[in-house]
Amino acid sequence: MVAAVSAGIPGDTDDDRCVSETELADAIIPFMEATFLGEATPHLDKDDLQSAASACLRNTWFVTDDLGRRVEVPTSPEHVICSNAGALRYLTYLQAEDLIVGVDSIEAQVQQYDTRPYAIANPQFKNYPVFGEYLGRDDPEKIVALDPQPQVIFKTYVYQAAEADALQEKTGGIPVVCLNYGDLGVYRSDVDRDLRLMGSIVGKEERAEGVIEFFDSTIADLNSRTEGVPDSEKKSVYVGGIAYYGPQGLQSTEPAYPPFMFVNAKNVAAELGTDHAEVAKEKIVDWDPEVIFVDLGTLGSPPETSALNQLKNDPAYANLSARNSGEIYGLVSYNYYTTNLGSVIADGYYIGKVLYPDRFSDIDPVQKADEIYTFLVDDAVFDTLNNAFYGKGFTKLTL
Repeated sequence: MVAAVSAGIPGDTDDDRCVSETELADAIIPFMEATFLGEATPHLDKDDLQSAASACLRNTWFVTDDLGRRVEVPTSPEHVICSNAGALRYLTYLQAEDLIVGVDSIEAQVQQYDTRPYAIANPQFKNYPVFGEYLGRDDPEKIVALDPQPQVIFKTYVYQAAEADALQEKTGGIPVVCLNYGDLGVYRSDVDRDLRLMGSIVGKEERAEGVIEFFDSTIADLNSRTEGVPDSEKKSVYVGGIAYYGPQGLQSTEPAYPPFMFVNAKNVAAELGTDHAEVAKEKIVDWDPEVIFVDLGTLGSPPETSALNQLKNDPAYANLSARNSGEIYGLVSYNYYTTNLGSVIADGYYIGKVLYPDRFSDIDPVQKADEIYTFLVDDAVFDTLNNAFYGKGFTKLTL
């Protein structure tokens, strides 16, 4: 029988980020009793016992990252870096962004069009030294040259263990912890796991659980407000303009769009599965959704290719019901350097307000968005965020 292990360092029963000799002995004895005497004593498994011993003797412990790599990390790192999309967002959610000693190039850029709430709330990111290009194109020499040097590298969207192992080797053994990132829909379990994994490494276990509970409670609230609506009373909906490796037009959509899932909306694109989709114009016309939501990330594309311009000027869309009835609404960006999880929740409340106004009569979507952003990134950034959308966020759009 193996006892449940906390999200922190195995054997650290007093949660002080270290394992004393007494705590190590308390971990070893039941392991020995179970292993050699066959007693049904709750105990750490072999890997966790190794972590406890390492924490006691070397101030390090072992974690298993999302590629299944067993990585030895410091028990209390004071300096880290975050590589590739979303890693620094998660560290910010955990209120541990002050641990970074460098950033990738996207964080240092001064951008007219930036719709990442975590970055808006932390303009100081632009003042850090750059250790590599965005999208995980790290420069090992620049990483090694950072002063102080990072003790852990958090890296998202790594698909081969060899890539992480090579970066670790080229940086003189700085541990690389790989994260899948996930989303608040189909891949929600990845979000929870990665927040807990990162939180356990930087000593923010309690905050990680708080963020997970925040997502759970807000999604549950959205669902409870809408789960009783009969399908016969639901309007068909579509969301277009979702960024995917850059701004996109109306045909860019998410068949498993989490905000629609949260409010039990009738998403016409749901039949396409769960992966991001580039939909044929003819399909959108055939679906003829009653309400169209436009992800305003589309405004970052050339004007002629933005979803708003396409809805206004493309003759293929001239007879869409939503276009002719004026049922077109603006949402804040789902993706910018991967998914903006806080904006996903905020969009859910605005969508709910549009589709079921009587069930969201107590909700001011802008105020709710700022409550969400304040919890996640410690700043009410909606107005600044919406400036990038020329004030169109959470409004009925005029073509």
